[in-house]
Amino acid sequence: MNSPLDLSTSDHVQVWTINVPESGNAITGTDFIEAFEDAVASANTDTNVRAVVLTGAGKIFSSGGNVKDMATCSGMFGLDPRRQRYTYVDSIQRIPRALERLEVATIAAVNGPAVGAGCDLAMMCDIRVASECASFAESFVQLGLIPGDGGTWFLPRAIGYERAALMTLTGDRIDSNTALQWGLVSWVVPHDDLIARALEVANNIAKNPPESLRMAKRLLQESRTAGLESVLGMAAAMQPLAHLDPEHHQRLERWRTR
Repeated sequence: MNSPLDLSTSDHVQVWTINVPESGNAITGTDFIEAFEDAVASANTDTNVRAVVLTGAGKIFSSGGNVKDMATCSGMFGLDPRRQRYTYVDSIQRIPRALERLEVATIAAVNGPAVGAGCDLAMMCDIRVASECASFAESFVQLGLIPGDGGTWFLPRAIGYERAALMTLTGDRIDSNTALQWGLVSWVVPHDDLIARALEVANNIAKNPPESLRMAKRLLQESRTAGLESVLGMAAAMQPLAHLDPEHHQRLERWRTR
């Protein structure tokens, strides 16, 4: 049986490909969630990995939840509301928690529609590159649902409250050029150039020392919710570790002799 998340590594960059095109690269299901958590745990323990590119197989980045299961009340959607609540915590919500634990940068290479939880998954990444074929829809309300995976936390931080409210409360889709104008993505590129551009960004990150990259990402994550004093305190504690890193001294020596 093929893994729902394919992993490949080149130098210091891993590419994670959501590989369930028959379900529109839906990101629900125990197999996918466990594969995703395993990928995070593996990257965190392998300092050779300095950046991750996340993309989807085929023409869709991710359609989010499995709407077919919802329509037939299959699986968790057949449970009573109390049990559904805890199933959300123990299923789809494990994905944002896993990405929050990931110590290396994530670049979403959005190759096509990113819908519902698929849109939120892109927002969970640090950086986003979009194909000209990409589109984004926070479409939950159009099915009478709400973002159950943290979308109302991630989306406003990516594009601001007002635009996040517009996407969330209408459920309407925006194209890649609008996403670029709104700052939802950093680049829009021809479809055939998408992975190459995402890898270029990833490799530009990965050329830097692994320990400083991981600490810098942690500071960025903390800055989203912590106060200035907390972030300053964490930086003061981390910086001496960076000063002791042999790669820091090697780079200082190269700087002195250039």
